[in-house]
Amino acid sequence: MTIPPSPAKRPTIRDVSRIAEVSIKTVSRVINDQQYVSQDKRKRVLEVMAEIGFQPSQAARALKGGRSHQIALICDNPNPWYVYEIQAGVRERCAQDRVRMIAQPYDRASPTLLEDIVALIDQAHPDGLVLAPPACDDHRVIDELERRAIPFVRLQPGGQASDAPSVLIDNEQAAFDMTQHLLALGHRRIGFIVGDRSYAASGQRLAGHLRALSAAGVDVDLDYVRQGQFDFASGQSGADALLDLAEPPTAIAASSDDLAAGVLAAAHRRGIAVPGELSVTGFDDAPLAQVVWPALTTVRQPVRDCAAAAAGLLLDPEGLREQRVAHELVIRDSTAPPAA
Repeated sequence: MTIPPSPAKRPTIRDVSRIAEVSIKTVSRVINDQQYVSQDKRKRVLEVMAEIGFQPSQAARALKGGRSHQIALICDNPNPWYVYEIQAGVRERCAQDRVRMIAQPYDRASPTLLEDIVALIDQAHPDGLVLAPPACDDHRVIDELERRAIPFVRLQPGGQASDAPSVLIDNEQAAFDMTQHLLALGHRRIGFIVGDRSYAASGQRLAGHLRALSAAGVDVDLDYVRQGQFDFASGQSGADALLDLAEPPTAIAASSDDLAAGVLAAAHRRGIAVPGELSVTGFDDAPLAQVVWPALTTVRQPVRDCAAAAAGLLLDPEGLREQRVAHELVIRDSTAPPAA
């Protein structure tokens, strides 16, 4: 007959050992999915654990040299959709291996940023980390993880800050493809609104845009480049500055869909028809891209797929140092040939 532990106490590994009539070492081996346990004993231990509601301490398992079956995601918050897609991708891949995802916000302005990440590692003992941008290029974080020999994967990194595995799309080529689309329509005065400076992808997308102009023999005029943040407000202000030029652009390419939505708002406020008088493009293919009017021509960035791939490189290493995920140019109603 099963003898449950006292209801006033949380079930312990000793309770499991006593009720299942096996040694504590055997229970530990079952918890850590180790060998040298017969199928009969393994089955009995798992049944007892489920019956009495025993939950092994992840931290204790890690301290004993076993896996914690947790990975941590360090993620900034440029917009809610982007964060949700990253979290969903990592979480879905973790679920396949019955691994828990822990999400840690990355606040680059916090004076305790590194201490907060170290505290997460010391308390939760994750088996590895996924570093989303811009944490993936933060030397403070990378140096600490390498010093501790903790596995990590960089998501959308901007440089060679580490030899750790990485997952990314070719941001430069994606922006090149978008600008080339506008050039093929006949546009020559093309404005560009850059994303947040702290994201390497922002510089990569600007580089792709400028390369496309040069390849087409179009003189690069930096008056047609404006700095943004990846948000609606800086899209509006950037568009206003571009549209106030003596020779305003006939097309504006934005580094995110939120920026592009701000461009649309500025154009509508001025009575400028899109795409009849101004073509507008975005980047990401967030749900917003199909809600605004007109629907945005944009680059589809498979954020969730990239995040899942990053988690996969932690959970099932394949020896890859870099995994590239394909982007896609999505043509909708916000682009057309320039007005005569």
